[in-house]
Amino acid sequence: MKKALFLILDQYADWEMAHLSTILNQHDKWCTNTISLTNNVKSIGGLSVNVDFNIKNYNDDFDLLILVGGNTWNTNNQALLTFIQKAFKKNIVIGAICGSVDYLAKNGLLNDYKHTGNALSLWNDFDKYTGSHYFIAKQVVRDRNLVTANGTASVEFLEHVLKTISFDSNENIHQKIFMINHGYYKYCDIYGDPFDKM
Repeated sequence: MKKALFLILDQYADWEMAHLSTILNQHDKWCTNTISLTNNVKSIGGLSVNVDFNIKNYNDDFDLLILVGGNTWNTNNQALLTFIQKAFKKNIVIGAICGSVDYLAKNGLLNDYKHTGNALSLWNDFDKYTGSHYFIAKQVVRDRNLVTANGTASVEFLEHVLKTISFDSNENIHQKIFMINHGYYKYCDIYGDPFDKM
């Protein structure tokens, strides 16, 4: 069983993880868990989550780390930084979106990767960020085991993460994304009724 950890801080952006966590958790080869600095966090939408794991005492293996964006990534917490640095060193697939990408830039973790983010200009005062030549003004950028996305790209982020972890064939992933973007009936017009295949 492969494990996906969704790292959520207080005031996390709940919509940025919704599709991905649902798709992964319904698959028989994946399980999803939340991890944070505290035992309970609340989303921007006001939803409270009793977190599965605390970063400070988590030592198990995992296959995917999703850094969910939000309003509180401007933190200097050493345990958080150490945990993320270890994931990079282990070459674990990491997906970062919105404010979490700002955090990676601030801590110099994007310098050797092609990447995107909310806006390059937001990082002008980050002393440890020296990777501006690798910044690409796109919704999502994938480089090796790192997927970065701006805060308006949750569906595109989903697609790139699924492809990076080889979740399914590219065609099947494309069809999932198509249904999310265009709805059930438009999907049926092009691909047929998915319930007929069950």
